[in-house]
Amino acid sequence: MRTKGDHQSGVRNLWRLRRYLRPYRLQFTGLILAALAGTAVGIAVPLVIRRVVDGPIAHHDPGGLFALGALALLLGVAEATLTFIRRWSQSSQALGMEATIRQEIYAHLQRLPVAFHDRWQSGQLLARVTADLSVIRRFLSFGLLFLIVNLATYAVVVGLLIQLHWPLGLLVAASSVPLVVVSRRFTRTYLRTSRRMQDEQGDLATQVEETARGLRTVKSFGRQSFMSDQFGSGADRLRDTAVDKGRQLAGTSAQFDLVPNLTLAAVLVAGAMEVAAGRLTIGELVAFVTLQLMLIWPIESLGWIIGNAQEAMTASDRIYEVLDAPPSIVDRPGATKAGPVKGEVCFDNVWFSYPGSDVPVLRGISLTVRPGETLAVVGTTGCGKTTLVSLVPRLYDVTSGRITLDGRDIRDLRMCSLREVVGVAFEEPTLFSMSVRENLALGRTDATDDEIHEALALAQADFVEDLPWGLDTRVGEQGLSLSGGQRQRLALARAILSRPRVLVLDDPLSALDVHTEALVEKALAGVLSDTTALLVVHRPSTIALADRVALLAGGVIVATGTHSELLATVPAYRAVLSEAAAIADAA
Repeated sequence: MRTKGDHQSGVRNLWRLRRYLRPYRLQFTGLILAALAGTAVGIAVPLVIRRVVDGPIAHHDPGGLFALGALALLLGVAEATLTFIRRWSQSSQALGMEATIRQEIYAHLQRLPVAFHDRWQSGQLLARVTADLSVIRRFLSFGLLFLIVNLATYAVVVGLLIQLHWPLGLLVAASSVPLVVVSRRFTRTYLRTSRRMQDEQGDLATQVEETARGLRTVKSFGRQSFMSDQFGSGADRLRDTAVDKGRQLAGTSAQFDLVPNLTLAAVLVAGAMEVAAGRLTIGELVAFVTLQLMLIWPIESLGWIIGNAQEAMTASDRIYEVLDAPPSIVDRPGATKAGPVKGEVCFDNVWFSYPGSDVPVLRGISLTVRPGETLAVVGTTGCGKTTLVSLVPRLYDVTSGRITLDGRDIRDLRMCSLREVVGVAFEEPTLFSMSVRENLALGRTDATDDEIHEALALAQADFVEDLPWGLDTRVGEQGLSLSGGQRQRLALARAILSRPRVLVLDDPLSALDVHTEALVEKALAGVLSDTTALLVVHRPSTIALADRVALLAGGVIVATGTHSELLATVPAYRAVLSEAAAIADAA
């Protein structure tokens, strides 16, 4: 439930969006001036009508009638022209602001650490970049403009009404009191409903995205009905919230519509009595009523403007929840390029705990991988192997201790430079909805086709040649048009293609059959001969690639040595290999 503090937060965050208006301040000022000029022209028309009724019509003057009629026509054309100019430039300004905010959010998401994305649902992020931005665009381009113009229109028209006939003018001015009361009550309830609806839209987007990605799993377990029921429940909640939101807006709009119409009825009765008493001319009454009719739209639109402002407040809150999240993994002041790298990686008393947890995953890791050496990290599931190797490219930062590359703390190196010399391939590879060539060249955009084919050959990924358009074949979202083994081989080829001095491989061969695995390992042996490599190993056969093995247990390195040494002297190592072999045989 949103409180007064939440409302203030929404106002503050909405105010912070003003910086996106600054590049368009001249254009926005022109929009306001055009809108105000159009309103002024519209206000002038009833005053012309007053002169027509009390002048040419009352005195039977056809010449004067034609002159004032031509003036009214000219005013109408001017108002239409100003409206066209305003609306034409309004759209380009609004879309420009929306594009700028969207690009800034996307760039910020790239800077945020993996830990942030571990905590956030992808659908919630998607909803912020799409639906929430659309709400803000509508307010900054339409709601804010109409708020300024309608308030100015109301103030000017009420002033004119008081000037025309002050008792009736004060009656119209007094009708604003119930409008203020209705507005205050509306803002308190609508803000909460708006936030709830936007959160539910994000939840529903997450469910759609997860179902699309896991459709094979859903189908294989025959859980389509279960997932449909879950989605239906979420869709029903969103519908109920939307209906509640619509009910609140409709009720408030009805009250905003009722007040000016009741006031108009009172003015017509009282005005007719004033005309009969000779205190008001017919022309003045017609002008008065015509001007008062100009207040109906500003008042009726007030409900939409307030609702749009409330939605923009909650949307700005949700967007700044992302933009205010600090990138915790950044370049240190004075960070430099890596320069020529030999490839010595040293873990110096490294401790690590995941954000929000006090339980250390890694405890006092001290380990050195010499240049050109291949080190296999072995251990039971959950002992911290993937976490350990993820620290090298700074996907996470150590909690304490340090990791050095050729004696330099990796935090003293620019991240872009560090990641140019560290290549990574994970067990669960990520492929993007683009061509094979674009996926492979992600780390080296200047790679030639010959270099790509060489990397494919080393990764035993020659199946690419059999794809419909070869390297130009689009692999589809997450690469799901390929098998798990094919995706892993492409990810391995991508890591090899980047020509890293340090290669981090997190069990990248787990989805390969025994024959293909043997071919890949044979090809990898040549690649690893002059590259420092850290291998997370689950299959015993992959250990043959390593010069040394480190046994990890409970976040601690309990033994290091060659495969033969550990096999002969460390019972825990033999137990881990036996368990891994049993799992591999069962698979």
